[in-house]
Formats: sequence, C-alpha cells, structure tokens
Amino acid sequence: MKPTRRLWAVAALAAFLAGVAVVTARPLLLGGAGLIGSWIVTRQYRFYRTLEETVDALAVEQSAARTGIRTGETVPVTLSARLAAPSPLAVAIEGGLPTAAAADDSLSLSLDPTTSATTRTVDVTWPTAGHHRFDEPTVTATDGFLRETVSLGTAPTVTVEPRGPRTIHVGEGGDRITMAYGEHEAGRLGSGIEPAELREYMPGDTADRIDWKATARLATPHVREYEAETDRRTLLIVDHRASLATGRPDETELDYLREVALATAASAHRLGDPVGLRTVGDEGITFRLDPTTTPVAYDRIRRRLLDLEPTADPSAADGIGRESRRRRTPPLRGSGFTAADARAKRIGLDDDDDRFAATLRPFYTAREGYRERIESDPLYGTIRRSHSGNTEGLWTILFTDDSRPAELRETVKLARGNGNSVLVLLAPTVLYEPDGLTDVEDAYDRYVEFEDLRRDLARMSRVTALEVGPQDRLSTVLSDGRARARGERA
Repeated sequence: MKPTRRLWAVAALAAFLAGVAVVTARPLLLGGAGLIGSWIVTRQYRFYRTLEETVDALAVEQSAARTGIRTGETVPVTLSARLAAPSPLAVAIEGGLPTAAAADDSLSLSLDPTTSATTRTVDVTWPTAGHHRFDEPTVTATDGFLRETVSLGTAPTVTVEPRGPRTIHVGEGGDRITMAYGEHEAGRLGSGIEPAELREYMPGDTADRIDWKATARLATPHVREYEAETDRRTLLIVDHRASLATGRPDETELDYLREVALATAASAHRLGDPVGLRTVGDEGITFRLDPTTTPVAYDRIRRRLLDLEPTADPSAADGIGRESRRRRTPPLRGSGFTAADARAKRIGLDDDDDRFAATLRPFYTAREGYRERIESDPLYGTIRRSHSGNTEGLWTILFTDDSRPAELRETVKLARGNGNSVLVLLAPTVLYEPDGLTDVEDAYDRYVEFEDLRRDLARMSRVTALEVGPQDRLSTVLSDGRARARGERA
C-alpha cells in the first residue's frame, strides 16, 4: 500500500499536534495526535480488506480480434473489466500491450464506486513480426488516502507473420509431396557404396574387386559392381516477367515461386550439389551464374532471388499486344522473304505454279511461323543458351506460371534434351488472382485446365511437373469441385 498526498497531509497534522503537545506540555494535544494515528491505522486495515475483496471479485480480460496477423495490419484489441457488485474503491486498469504494438489511443479504463463493468476497444498496429505476448493488465485501486497496484487478468499471445507466402503447397493435383535432394545416382556402374550387381570374375579385373564372401558361397571367383554416385548439377531458371506479378501484395506468383527457389538452392548447397541460376525477364536473361558449389556463389544466388521483382511488359509501352507480338514471323536478315520461304525453297515447295506445292505451303508456313515465335520467347531462349554447351547430367528446375502453355511445352522439351531431367514448378494463375475465387465453380474449371497442362508436361520422359500455390485457396477450389462431382454422380 502507498499513501496518497491526502494521507500524508493527515499524518503531517498528527506529527504537528504531537510536536506542539511536547513543546507546550499539553497532553490533550498529544491525545489528539494519537487519535489521528489510530484513524490512519484503521484506514489502512479497512483499505486492505476492501482491496482484497475487490481483487477477488474483479475479472479483467484483454483480447485481440485475431491472434494470427501479418506485419503492418491493424486489429482491434479489447480490454474489459467486470465486478460482481460495485466496489467502494476507485479502480483504474491499464492494458498490457506488447512493446512492439502501436495503439491509436490509450488502452485503459476505470471503474468508479457506482460502476460494476466497463469495456474499451482500440485499434492496434503490429509492425514487427514475431510472437508477442501481452503483459497482465495493471490494476490500481484507491480510496483517496491509500493506493495499491496489482497485476491481474489475461495475457494472450498474438503471432505476427511477415508479409509474403504463408502456407505454400507444392504437389500434384492438390496432393502435397516432399522434394528430395542429396546424393544422386549417376546411372552407370563404377566406384561407390551401393551394391548394384554380382558377376563372374573376368581376366583384367583386379584382385581387390573380388567379393570373397560371394566367391566362397558360389565356389567360383565373383566381382561385386557398385552403383556410381555423383553430385547433381542443378540449374534454377526463375521466370520474373510481368505476368508473375499476379496476386495480392507480397503474395504474388513470384513471391511463392521465390520461396520454393530459395529452399531448393539452400538444400542443394547444404548437400554439396553445384547450383546455378538464370533469371528471365520480358526481354531476356537478367542474371546468369553457372552451377558451382562455392559459398560466395550461393550467397549471390540468394541475394538475387530476394531482390527479384517482376519486370515491365515491353508490349505495354509500344501499344503492341503480347499475343500479336508473338504471332509475328521476323524476316531473315538481309533478305526480302521469311524463314518459311527459305526452307520451302530448299524442299521444293516454292513453285507457285505447282498445285501440290500451293496446297501444302500454307500449312508449312504456319508451322514454321510457330517455331520462330517460340524461339523468340525469353524463356525458351534462356534454355537454348543455357544448354548450348556440354549439359550432360544437368538438372534443370524451371519456376514459372501457366500463362504461356505453348512456350512452356517447347521449353521443357528443349530442357530435357541430351538425357537431362527437368523439374517444372508451375504457379496456377487462378489461385493468385485477387478475385479469382469469387466464382468458385469457374475457378475449379480453370484449375482443371491447369491440371491438364501439368499432366501433359509430367507425361514427358524425365520431366516432373508440380504445382506451387497457396494451400488455403487451393483447398477451397478443390473442395468445391469434389463436392460438385459428388452431386453430379448422385
């Protein structure tokens, strides 16, 4: 208990009377000082008992409208107090907001001797990520002469997550999978630790290769072959063209693909795989680093991925639409005719008087135009340049979306050449559009189209195609589609 200024004044009066009584030798004044001292002691006792009853009957709660939020968000926080019956004490309550929180107003309230319940709500902003626990509210009770402060009430915890992808789904058709990294089989026999096959001894085999246990068991010399192992050269191709900006702020297609690319690079680096990076903008390659295992190179890859932003679409500046730009067939340099004309001439379809040639020429011209259009696309061009040298044993991981299916198919076909493997991580555009789930039925139909594309890619040899997206939105789309399918079967 702490005395207030009023009690200090009463105590000073008692001391004054006692002093005067001693000086003037008047016992009556000394008796008055004693009465005042007795009153002070009685007041303290009564305050203590009343305070104890008030604290036992007081219920203080503080709560946030949501306990899981993102950095920078503002949520209401409520502080409430309730007594079974009004208390003769005046009670003031101060909320226990975490230090990292910023409130628009003071989170406090009071109960006077005529009030038994009250509530106050203020808007609180959370600029810092982390787990933030409230302090217990501070309750201050007073009767005007004495004051006491105690901690009382609930202390909830608010989890503030940084902006960006939260629950990332990587899988096939809604089923999540785990991606594996580490030691990789080379596909040939040689030195290693994994037994591959047992064969009879042949002239030229050294004695240290003989499996003596198998030789004793089979009665003839045998040699044990082992599966050769190697680190996998990994090349990350990250698309950050304008279309990858689809999505809410900090939850775009590029944001989700970036998180998976960072995890992929970290896993490959941790397990010793050489890892490289190409980033692709609307006009071509924006960053290039060949596969390597050095820590400096990995740091460069990580910094580049963290700094990656969608590039501007050049078609928006010159007024030419993306599709019309792609349909163009560029002429050959230094000539007055197209590449289709040149190849048609080489195979004998350039004679306009020949009815057979005139019939085939439109089909051939259209086919050749498509090939030139694909070859002029940045993603395809990046793969072509990256695979121009010795790429044996290269594992290409492609991060992009489904907005250009024709280009994507041709790009994957090129990447899997020379016996290489390809992993395609696709962002379904329908899952990222801010209003994409307004019509869930339409969203499911669009997801089915995406799934057809993913499966087409996965059917190619040495190609794995996976979807990358927000788990909650994908679950919404799939649950609606499955419910509709059950209804149609019924």
